Amino acid sequence: MIIVAVEVVVEEGAIAKARDAIADMERESRKEPGCIRYAFSVDVSDPTILRVIEFWKSMEDLEKHFVTPHMAAFGAAVASLQPKSMSIKGYEAGREVKLPGS
Repeated sequence: MIIVAVEVVVEEGAIAKARDAIADMERESRKEPGCIRYAFSVDVSDPTILRVIEFWKSMEDLEKHFVTPHMAAFGAAVASLQPKSMSIKGYEAGREVKLPGS
């Protein structure tokens, strides 16, 4: 499984300008083969931070995601927000483990 964690920092109020693009990206990505989970969130302590967490069955599935029309549209929407910073990290996970209290 491939896990992608994204963090985008923008000017205050900018995330609201991209809400439609965010909703489209989330909805269309969830329909893709190999997508296990795809979710956006805004940091509750800092509303200028947008986070994305993605779980994919394989790297091949993720690579196909990168070339979809909705990915291109979302990339343009994010670029228009002129992010202050962006971090994109990928992780390969072998298995899920049970945590205490879960």
